[in-house]
Amino acid sequence: MFYIGSAYYPELWEKEEIVKDVQRMKELGLNCVRIGEFAWSTMEKTEGVYDFEIFKYVMDTMYENGIYTVLCTPSCTPPRWVFKKYPDLMRVRYNNYDNIRVEIHSRAHACKSHEGIRELNYKIAEEMSLALGKHPGLIGWQIDNELYPYDFGCFCERCTKKFREYLKEKYEDIENLNKKWQMKRWSLNYTSFDEIMPPAPMSWEHPSHAVEWWRFQCQLINTYAWEQADAIRKHSDAPIGTDMMIDNALSYNNINKKLDVVQHNHYDSENELYRTFLNYDFYRTLKDSPFWVTETQPGYNGSYAAYNGYRSNGHNYINSLAPIVQGGEMNLYWHFRCHPAGHEIGHGAIYSSAGVPSPIAPSIKKIADTLDTCGDFLENTKVKSKIALTYSSTSVKNFMFAPIIPHLDDHDHSFRPLLADRFHDAFRHYNVDVIETDKCLDEYEVIVAPLLSCFDDCDFGTRVKKWVENGGTLIAGPYSDIMTDYATKHTKRTYPILEELAGVKVKHHLPVEQDNFKAKWTQGGEIFDIFLGCDAFDCVDSECLATYTGFDFEGMCAIAKRKVGKGNVILLGTAPSKDALLKLVDKKPILEASKNVFLTKRQGKENGIVALEIENKDGYIMLEGEYYDILNKKNVSGKVEIKPYEALFLKEI
Repeated sequence: MFYIGSAYYPELWEKEEIVKDVQRMKELGLNCVRIGEFAWSTMEKTEGVYDFEIFKYVMDTMYENGIYTVLCTPSCTPPRWVFKKYPDLMRVRYNNYDNIRVEIHSRAHACKSHEGIRELNYKIAEEMSLALGKHPGLIGWQIDNELYPYDFGCFCERCTKKFREYLKEKYEDIENLNKKWQMKRWSLNYTSFDEIMPPAPMSWEHPSHAVEWWRFQCQLINTYAWEQADAIRKHSDAPIGTDMMIDNALSYNNINKKLDVVQHNHYDSENELYRTFLNYDFYRTLKDSPFWVTETQPGYNGSYAAYNGYRSNGHNYINSLAPIVQGGEMNLYWHFRCHPAGHEIGHGAIYSSAGVPSPIAPSIKKIADTLDTCGDFLENTKVKSKIALTYSSTSVKNFMFAPIIPHLDDHDHSFRPLLADRFHDAFRHYNVDVIETDKCLDEYEVIVAPLLSCFDDCDFGTRVKKWVENGGTLIAGPYSDIMTDYATKHTKRTYPILEELAGVKVKHHLPVEQDNFKAKWTQGGEIFDIFLGCDAFDCVDSECLATYTGFDFEGMCAIAKRKVGKGNVILLGTAPSKDALLKLVDKKPILEASKNVFLTKRQGKENGIVALEIENKDGYIMLEGEYYDILNKKNVSGKVEIKPYEALFLKEI
């Protein structure tokens, strides 16, 4: 079953309004809501006195009307009595070396290391599970809301103490930390772990220091979520997840190891629709179960005002189908009805606070109808890939604080767009899995590993070498194997694992990009664009596939290839154009198609292809054989035109 729905906040509405909203949901074909994420003061007005009546009423009413519920724990917004009980609970924000405790103003106020809030989180999660966890309309749980180290985390004395304990456990001896972080530079050596303070955000901090602080804050978040999941599981067996932001700086892989379903929130603009496919190809690989999109905008998003432009009906149609086509089973909007007050008064919804439908509403009914028509085909098929692209949270963290190249110098907002734009976007006509470094590699024939800063993360270097020896093709670089997991460069070689594996030595390293930098194939001499700077190689035991042209690296090797066992290693000294990257991948696309069409091959009890037009343009696909067009109820073959923002679900005949 597939779910289309929205977030809903029954604590804001009278029951007669809730009844109206349920009817509106039915008319649009919605079959899922998620509730409760900010409602702690409604559920527990005073400590130990729980009241879930309004939520049970909503779940009952929804279920009677064919609408299922995802229930959320409210730990993102503890009520004021919690902070009166624990005055030291408020998160401490860094403020120009004069740390200040935040005030109750919006959400995510609590320090994640405070034992008091963890106990209260556990209690209310357990009480929710006891009261509602067996409800027939309950299909899942969401922990908290968009957990993340906001403002670079909490800087209280308790977090500082725990950070020192974390470092001592990892490095054991302060001299070991000094050595690994190279603290003799600028005479920054510590004499004791007790001297270490949290790094100052937006200051010229040591990258290793900042990386470890971020990793420590992420570990706090992981256990913060897992404890609530433990409480829920006492009385409910519905799957549990936590809705996460788009970037992998808080590791999706790590936090979801002890959860059941990957949940994702995104608000990409209309012209960035293609980037969301990177995320879906990633989430599909993290769990055996389908992922959920728990938030996306219905038309426009914002806070005090509407920001980021309007997303059309056509965009909403494709944006909502895409996660399900790519291996998910749910797409929920934020939110069903605009809040009449508060911090997000300017955010769009399916209905206004006054009950006026959004112009986007027609596309939602169309989405529900499409899934009704194509649901059996999607249920009977899966996305299977022979090509993988790495997306390492360790790399995201490293480049956040030691970006090396200017393209990554935007804290946690650079890596995903760069990976999407320069690498993943080349595969619009291919099935590709996006994987973390601990993923089993056996099912793949080609692995593309750019920007994989720490190549031995999760023993990836050793495992990928064996995989290559058994017949795989590894395309690595640029900037892969350039750092340790604590963001220091290597001292013996620029890329110690990859230089040996690829049979090269780095002759020059230039992390600078200019428009006149080009490369050309050694066979044929065709010139292609390159990006993200240049490494020039001496081919010691390898073949040069492409050389630089038009600047100081003229004639030097840009791309090298080496036979390793039954397979091949291709080392990139630069980021090649998309067409050049596909030439190296050397795999046939699903079909020939125009570049504005995203293709997904699905296999199983049935076989077929889904084509999504993602740029609001006319396009085409060239079919090889005859297919049945499920939506248009006709057989098709040869060249098939596809309209702007059209979806084609094609089943092999």
